[in-house]
Amino acid sequence: MIDPFTWLAGWIQENWLIPVLYRFGWMEWEDTSFLWAMFAIYGVLQVVLNLAICVPLERFRPLQKWDSRDNVTMDVVYTIVARIGLFPLVTFFGFYEIQTWMNGFLTDRGYIPPTLESLFPTLMDWPVLTFFIYAVILDFADYWRHRLSHVFGWWYGLHALHHAQTQMTFWSDDRNHLLDDVMSYVWAIAVGLLIGVPPLQFPLLILLLRLVESLSHANTTVGFGWLGERLLVSPQFHRVHHGLRSAGRSSCNYGAVFPWWDMMLRTANFSHKVVETGDPKAEPALVSGGWRAQQAAGLRLSWRLATRRWRRSSSSTNGSRPMAR
Repeated sequence: MIDPFTWLAGWIQENWLIPVLYRFGWMEWEDTSFLWAMFAIYGVLQVVLNLAICVPLERFRPLQKWDSRDNVTMDVVYTIVARIGLFPLVTFFGFYEIQTWMNGFLTDRGYIPPTLESLFPTLMDWPVLTFFIYAVILDFADYWRHRLSHVFGWWYGLHALHHAQTQMTFWSDDRNHLLDDVMSYVWAIAVGLLIGVPPLQFPLLILLLRLVESLSHANTTVGFGWLGERLLVSPQFHRVHHGLRSAGRSSCNYGAVFPWWDMMLRTANFSHKVVETGDPKAEPALVSGGWRAQQAAGLRLSWRLATRRWRRSSSSTNGSRPMAR
């Protein structure tokens, strides 16, 4: 019996991708275009799984109800672009090509890049455990990326687009500024290269981690229980991070998949009282604007927060009072 995913990937490659590659003279990508199609299908599958899991939770056990869901519509667009477009492009082509070039460069100079399996040979007999360890390391790295995005003003200016949503649903996970997304992927790719994640495992790791992240943004009262939410980030745990008082530097619950890092580093808050989400200081465009308006507003806020420190330093040097925001 033919694997339906393999058949569909082959059909997409033959009817869509190869004509495009031929048109632009990119036929050297013909062999890898099948894998791109396969990972694009995985992206679609991820969206379908999100719908299957999160829609019933939000429909039958909602935390908030709104008369209008206009703000959610743009989040759907972000998700489709991120999961079906950027996901296979970055996680496969970006990671695969960089890793292939880097390994070749280092090998030519007599250095073999290490992997977890080469450092700990026992793991070669435990592929599932190795996959889980890779996921834990990537999530720990993402904890620090996320935390730093709340520390540096210019970075939070971009990240504020994610926090500005007042109608948070599972679609909100991909509501990000383009530059913030780029930095997130670059961060993950750098860590993945450093620890030697196999190129075909990297997209699967990102896919599974993002699936949990989508669930953590769901607008639902369903929880994981006292023990469960200390093993995996729950919607209640992550909602505290999106609360009105958590915007900017005064935040908590930075973990995306595992709450362990927040618990270890004392940034965890297991309160279930947060209902309203958003950034009270966000301009209207960040909340309800179209894609271009939101991207432009994020850039403006990033520039304003980045130059505010410079203006204050300049004013302090001149012996005058800092300029007001």
